[in-house]
Amino acid sequence: MKMKPLARIYTALIMLFLFAPIAILLIFSFNEAKSLSVFSGTSLYWYRELLKDRETLNAVRNTLILAISAAAISTVMGTAASVGIHRLRRRWLRTAMDTVTNIPMINPDIITGISLMLMFVFVGRLFGAATSLNFATMLIAHITFCLPYVILQVLPKLQQMDNSLPEAAMDLGCTPLRAFLKVEIPEIMPGVITGMIMAFTLSLDDFVISYFTAGNGFQTLPIRIYNMTKKTVTPKMYALSTIIFFVILALLILTNLIDTAPESERADKAGAAATTANVVKENTASGRQKRQKPISKGAKIAAASISAVLVIGIIVILTVTARQRPILNVYNWGEYISDGSEDSYDTIKEFKAWYQENYGETIDVNYSTFASNEDMYSKLASGAVSYDIIIPSDYMIERMIQEDMLLPLDFENIPNYQYIGENFRDLYYDPDNLYSVPYTYSFVGVIYNANVVDEEDTGDWDLCWNDKYSGNILQFNNSRDAFATAQYKLGIGVNSTDKAQWREALAELKRQSPLVKSYVMDEIYNMMESGEAAIAPYYAGDYFTMVEAQADDVDLQFYVPERTNYFIDAMCIPNCCQNKELAEAFINFMLEEEAAIANAEYICYGCPNSLVYESEEYADDMGEEAMEILYPDLENFNTKYNEFAYRNFDSDFLSFINELWEELKIN
Repeated sequence: MKMKPLARIYTALIMLFLFAPIAILLIFSFNEAKSLSVFSGTSLYWYRELLKDRETLNAVRNTLILAISAAAISTVMGTAASVGIHRLRRRWLRTAMDTVTNIPMINPDIITGISLMLMFVFVGRLFGAATSLNFATMLIAHITFCLPYVILQVLPKLQQMDNSLPEAAMDLGCTPLRAFLKVEIPEIMPGVITGMIMAFTLSLDDFVISYFTAGNGFQTLPIRIYNMTKKTVTPKMYALSTIIFFVILALLILTNLIDTAPESERADKAGAAATTANVVKENTASGRQKRQKPISKGAKIAAASISAVLVIGIIVILTVTARQRPILNVYNWGEYISDGSEDSYDTIKEFKAWYQENYGETIDVNYSTFASNEDMYSKLASGAVSYDIIIPSDYMIERMIQEDMLLPLDFENIPNYQYIGENFRDLYYDPDNLYSVPYTYSFVGVIYNANVVDEEDTGDWDLCWNDKYSGNILQFNNSRDAFATAQYKLGIGVNSTDKAQWREALAELKRQSPLVKSYVMDEIYNMMESGEAAIAPYYAGDYFTMVEAQADDVDLQFYVPERTNYFIDAMCIPNCCQNKELAEAFINFMLEEEAAIANAEYICYGCPNSLVYESEEYADDMGEEAMEILYPDLENFNTKYNEFAYRNFDSDFLSFINELWEELKIN
C-alpha cells in the first residue's frame, strides 16, 4: 500500500527531527576551527586532538569497563531471578515480585542515585571506611538499575516457552541443571541477549546515578562531558560522538545481516537447539538413567548470589591492588587546568615527573572535576568521597572553614607561596592565610558585539537594560550572579541581608525580562560566538575563549563596569585528606613559574602569582588587551575585592533568594 503524500511529509519531518542534530554533530566534528556554530573548513584536527586527550580516553575506558561489567553481572543475576519468578506457584507472590522489579524502572533516576549514595555512605561509615564511594559502589548502582530491564526481557520468553520441554528432558534422565542449560537456555536466549544489550546501553548512557555514586579517580564519559561545561564542550566531543555513532551503526548493520540469513541456515541453527535426544544418550552411556533429585530453590538462589559476590569481589580486588603507589586525589572545576590538549602543558603529567625528580617516588594522580561549589560541598559534607586537593571559590572556603572542613596548611612544604602577591593575602574568606593558596581570580563584565552595539551605549550595567537591543540580551541563569547585575546597577550591596533591597533587585530583573533573549550559562559561548546574541554579562576569563572562536561577522568586545563582582578560587586541603604532605607538594608545584604560567594561559583568568603577572613572556603570549583587562590595578585589588566579592549567606536567606529567583523565572 502506497503512503499518502501527507503521511510521507509527516514521516520525513519525524526523520529530520531525529537525525538533524546527529548530522550537525557529524559535520562539525570535521570543522578545522574551534567554533561550534561556524563551519570554516574541513579537517581531522579534532580527531587527532581526541587521541591526545588522556583524560577523555580514560573516561571512555572507564565507561566501557563499567558497562561491560554491569551488563555481564546483571544478565546472569537477572536471568536467574527471572527463572525464580517464573517458577513461583503462588500468583500473588509472583505479582508482588513483578511490582518490586518494576520500581527501579519507574523511580526517577535522581531518587535512585541519592538513595544509593546515602546507603553507601551509611555502610562506609559503619565499617569505618575513609571513603564510601568507589568503583565498586558505582558498579553495584549500575547493576541495580540494569537488573529490572534484564528481567523484563527474559521473563516473557520463559512464559512463552512450553513448560513440558524441561519436564520431558528430566523425565528422560536430565538433571535439572542440564535441562536448564540444554533446553531452557536456548529457548530464552533471545531475551537474555536483548537484556544484556539493554543493560550495556543503559549503563553506557547513565549520568544521574553515576554522578551520585562515583568516587574519586573513576570518571565516566557522561560525567566528563558534563564537567567540561565549566567552559564549553570542544569539538573533540563531536569527534568522539561521531566515532561512537558509526560503531553503533556498524553493529546494527551486522545484526540486520545476521537476521536476513537464508531460511535454511536459520532452520539448521534452530535444529541445533533440539538436544534432548543427545542428552538422553549421554545419560544412558554414563549409567545415569534414573532422574536425579532436583536442586532446591534456596540452593539455586544461594549459588547465584555467591557467584555475583565473587565476580564483584574480584573486580574490586583487581581495582584496589592495581594501585599500590601513593595516590593524590585532586578535585577541581571542569576545564580548569592545562591538560595537554591542543599541545598545551600537561600539568598532571609534569607534576608526576617533578615529584619523581624531587622526592624520588613514583605516584599516581586521580583528577576529578565538579560543576559548582555546591556540588563539591555536598560530596565532601556527605563523607561519600575523600580528596586531597580541592579548588573552591572564596565564599565556599569561608563556609568550609566555619564548618571545620579544611586543614591548616604547613607552609614549610609550600615555599613557593612567597610568590603570591601581597594584595591577594589577608582576604575576608581566610583572613589569617591558614587554609588556602589563591589559584585564580577574575570578575564579571559585559561582553558585546561591536557590530551591533553602539559604542556610546557601553560602559555600565545600563546596557543590559537598553530596550534598543531587545531580544539580543542574555542574562545569567544562576540567581546570585543575575541578582548581582541588578544590585550593582541600583547601587545595592550584593551582600545585603535586607529583604526589601533584594525585592527591589527582583523588580529590576522583572523589568529586564521582556528584553532578555535567554537565561544562559554554558550556552553563552555558541550564542555570542555566532552572533545569535549581542550582549551578555559574564566572567572576564571566558571572554577570551569566545574571542578565539567568534565568527567572521562578529566583533566581540568587553568592558568592566565600575561596580562588579570580584572572585577568587583557591587551593585547599579538606579534612578528609589521606596524604597531606603530597597535597602540599602539589600546591607548591602549581606555584612553580612554568606550571603557573601554563595554567593561567590555558584558563585565561587572572593569576595571583607574581611569577606570572610580572613575566614578559606571559604578557606577550596573552596580548595587550588581555593584560589590560585582567590586571588593571593590582595595587588596589584587595580594596575592590573586599567591597564587591560575594559573602556566604545562611541557609534561610539562601532559601529566600531561591524563592525570588523562582518568582522571576515563572514571571
